[in-house]
Amino acid sequence: MRFPIYFILLLLLSSCAQNNYVKYSPIYEKEAYNDQPDYSNLIYWAAHPNKKDPSDSLPIVLAKQYQPNDKVDVFFLHPTTYLDTTKPYGWNGSFKDIKTNIQTDYTTILNQASVFNIAGRVFAPRYRQAHIKSYSPIGHADTVKAIAAFELAYQDIKLAFDYYMKNENNGRPIIIASHSQGSTHAIRLLKEYFDDKPLAKKLIAAYVVGMAINPADYVQLKPCATPTSLGCICAWRTYKEGYTPEWIMKEKYVSIVTNPLSWDEKITQIDRGANMGSVLYNYKTITAKVAGAYNHGGVLWTKKPKFFGNFLYNTTNYHFADYNLFYLSVRNNVAERVNTYLSIGENYSNK
Repeated sequence: MRFPIYFILLLLLSSCAQNNYVKYSPIYEKEAYNDQPDYSNLIYWAAHPNKKDPSDSLPIVLAKQYQPNDKVDVFFLHPTTYLDTTKPYGWNGSFKDIKTNIQTDYTTILNQASVFNIAGRVFAPRYRQAHIKSYSPIGHADTVKAIAAFELAYQDIKLAFDYYMKNENNGRPIIIASHSQGSTHAIRLLKEYFDDKPLAKKLIAAYVVGMAINPADYVQLKPCATPTSLGCICAWRTYKEGYTPEWIMKEKYVSIVTNPLSWDEKITQIDRGANMGSVLYNYKTITAKVAGAYNHGGVLWTKKPKFFGNFLYNTTNYHFADYNLFYLSVRNNVAERVNTYLSIGENYSNK
């Protein structure tokens, strides 16, 4: 067996996938990949409507009422899953890194991209992501290498988006969604392709989560002001109430912060009692009343999430749970914006 450890992991994940009502047939053979992406080949997509993948999954209670929709497309950019520091690592991940591909598919694609399958077809390209350490060398000798790593990753994403627009979009309205490193690239993608561009009229909304966004960076695109605002940006970064990292306090602007329970710029504090569903360790289950949401400056605060075993959860940084804590609320809001767009079409104003 060429990859015994990965094979065993894949068996476990396949069992998990069956429990989540989707059977997957991913390719996890590094020989199948080239060093350069070819987005006409499905193996370079972590999620794609022409194959079964974890973005097709749903918790049990949602699966019973799910009605597939193909009128809208979602272009999802996954966060950093290239995390290995146990050996010398390159600045950019490789498509042939099977461990990272598995990590991508069964963490972020399962837990985050699946939020958006209510909107329509989900596309999530694999890309040569910058290593997690690329976020830390600012001011050091490796800064230039880190910048180059992000540039290579973005060029892959741009290539994937160009391919998608030319071969898959066919005039459908679009949702841009992302998390963490994916949001680093989504911020740029929105500026290059949507901001004050004709394609902006096809943008239902952008959910750009886990990174700071300077609203002054955009000419046309604005923060979403209401639950049904269109052609706008939703964003949040989640921390325990009372905690703001020092590096955020040094930011020279106040980042866009959308409350993912109210979706209204005028309603900035919502108690956890209004949170109808989070996805925790067991993807199959929706748990209500786990976390509230309080806008505070450039971040989102919540009291310590309430769930069985939370006494073991002592972190103050909830970055990895930005979507999980508000899973059902995000999903419902996506559906609401899609329905609004489909009823209005391109004849809306985001001013």
